[in-house]
Amino acid sequence: MSRSRPSAIPGPRVVIALLLLLGLVSVMLLDGYLRAEIGNDQRIRSGASSSKVPDSVLDGGPLLSFPGGTARTQSVPDRTIVLTFDDGPDPEWTGKVLDVLDDNDVPGTFFLVGSMVSRYPGLVREMVDGGNEVGVHTFTHIDLSYRSASRVTREIAQTQLALAGAAGITTTLFRAPYSSTNDAIDNYSWPVYKKLGALGYTSVFIDTDSEDWQQPGVDEIIDLATPKSGKGASVLFHDSGGDREQTLEALPRYIKKMKAQGYTFTTVSGAQQQDEQAQSQAGQGTPDRAGQAADPAASASDPEQAAHRRADATTLWEGRALLAAVAVAEWTMPGLAALLTVVGVAVLGRFGLMLVLARSHYRRRNRRRFVWGPAVIGPVSVIVPAYNEKECIAHTLGSLASSTHPIEIILVDDGSTDGTPEIAESLGLPNLRVVRQENAGKSAALNNGVRQARYDIVVMMDGDTVFEPETVHRLVQPFGDPAVGAVAGNAKVGNRNTVIGAWQHIEYVMGFNLDRRMYDLLRCMPTIPGAIGAFRRRAVLAVGGMSEDTLAEDTDITIALHRAGWRVVYAEHARAWTEAPASLGQLWRQRYRWSYGTMQALWKHRRSVTDRGPSGRFGRVGMPLVVLFQIVTPLFAPLIDVFTLYAMLFVDFRASLLAWLAILLVQLLCAAYAFRLDREKYRYLLMMPLQQLAYRQLMYLVLIHSCVTAATGGRLRWQKLKRTGVVGSPTSGTESR
Repeated sequence: MSRSRPSAIPGPRVVIALLLLLGLVSVMLLDGYLRAEIGNDQRIRSGASSSKVPDSVLDGGPLLSFPGGTARTQSVPDRTIVLTFDDGPDPEWTGKVLDVLDDNDVPGTFFLVGSMVSRYPGLVREMVDGGNEVGVHTFTHIDLSYRSASRVTREIAQTQLALAGAAGITTTLFRAPYSSTNDAIDNYSWPVYKKLGALGYTSVFIDTDSEDWQQPGVDEIIDLATPKSGKGASVLFHDSGGDREQTLEALPRYIKKMKAQGYTFTTVSGAQQQDEQAQSQAGQGTPDRAGQAADPAASASDPEQAAHRRADATTLWEGRALLAAVAVAEWTMPGLAALLTVVGVAVLGRFGLMLVLARSHYRRRNRRRFVWGPAVIGPVSVIVPAYNEKECIAHTLGSLASSTHPIEIILVDDGSTDGTPEIAESLGLPNLRVVRQENAGKSAALNNGVRQARYDIVVMMDGDTVFEPETVHRLVQPFGDPAVGAVAGNAKVGNRNTVIGAWQHIEYVMGFNLDRRMYDLLRCMPTIPGAIGAFRRRAVLAVGGMSEDTLAEDTDITIALHRAGWRVVYAEHARAWTEAPASLGQLWRQRYRWSYGTMQALWKHRRSVTDRGPSGRFGRVGMPLVVLFQIVTPLFAPLIDVFTLYAMLFVDFRASLLAWLAILLVQLLCAAYAFRLDREKYRYLLMMPLQQLAYRQLMYLVLIHSCVTAATGGRLRWQKLKRTGVVGSPTSGTESR
């Protein structure tokens, strides 16, 4: 309650909250893309025609380039082996393959998947520094045949960036995933090779396949990898993509066997140079090298690494930025997965605890012989703070006039400018007193009402709330127990026949009221709702009244009473009908104030954690529960939805969807039980799936907004919500169910 006009919702802190969410989503998308699971990692064509492919290419050697725009193939010279390895780098196998090559003093040509390069750049530096050659094997190991030109370009460019970031080089070698020998080129893949050839790339095929990926046995791998009749060969092995134990065992034996037969080992660039030298010696002249750097200094000094190019400064820094982003994703996703596992367990544990304790609470409080103590029949004071409540005040005071319990009504008008006190006085209620004060806020209005009260029990309510005739009587009965210092009533959403109202109705019944049953039994109730609560007047005065230190004066006074040794309980049958925010903007403002005010109250009473007696009990039981269930899990619970979406896109759609539906089912069962305890109609539960998808995300952003405000030391004034007066009377409120 304040004369200041609420500011618009969007602001720096909202922007920060949205940027945090956007950053997290970006990390998830990057991680999923790196794992190459956004598309189906399978070849999507078979048996296509090759009518558009020149016969000279289909029947030519395994090295395809396009000097001057004309297709040209080259073969590996006789008794020469080009060892090629696909699908790496792999953290388990690549290093071991490099050790084998180093031990036998032979080079290899590795066709690398860009996403793997981004995740394991150290292995790429090791292979380049060791004299090996690298080529592009696309970024996500995807069949490029049916892909758009932009996707082909992006797959190559992203891999080159990864190479630049990892080893400071780019390459002119390319091998398409799922490619094999030249005669497998078809009409769909041919345009891809032509496009890359025009960019200066040499496409590398094989003429000998070890088939190590099928794990046929070490002897079979060696036999399959051996070229016939002393011919040269581009031989395919793998250093990733599965169990490579047979590859590691076969590779040194294979190298020794081929050396014994007089074979030498080189890279793709080495084989190209040998072929060109042979053609030159045969008098054919030296053909142009595809992709040869214009500046000789731009290529590596080792002739067997001639395909390498030093990355320019821009590419180098872009590549390093890519690796940095990948490193963030690599650290973030496992941590997030572990964190969400903990949150998921905590959420399910909370549901289980609430159900058990709610059942126990219901059975205790609804026993026939249950009584709090001597019946409370004496008059009580009802305090109604009001600021510009002209739409609601007549309904509120009219409902109190029907109370079956003797009451005095104290309307504390906090400087209204819309005629609220005049409307109240015009009702002519005999037990009503109107107290006017300058605008000072809700806490000041409540404290003024407490001072004006004639009776030791005071009931506090909001100016837009409607009581049933029995509400006050049921609310004050727990004061028959002299240890009870305050009582929380059962707040109901009166305007629940809208989508936003139905969402809040589910939240009130399932969240707030199930929570209160649990906290009641644990004797650590954190909040008495401002819409309906009762207090011993002397207890309120003893703790200093309603504090203006926080925006959640109801939470603040409740914790203060706990710390003073009073018991706070929940009266489930004392119902009040309140008008919930009717728009997203109003809802945002209310929940922002609630969450931020709760953080303020918890921080204010933080010393209770180390106190003794009742204060320590709340600090060590109530405080952790509130932090865990009202801040931590709500802050991370919506991320379960985001993580589920991530898993659907990048991991296993069906399993992820079933897991999400299982959690939703658990929540639905809890909500149904809460509705049963409160005797509510189940039809509103049809809105629950939509609530989980939309409403929970809004509450997540509100909580992020509050956390950012708290972290930056921001201040927030009380913000008056707009009322419409739709909650008319106890009867109409009940029928709205």
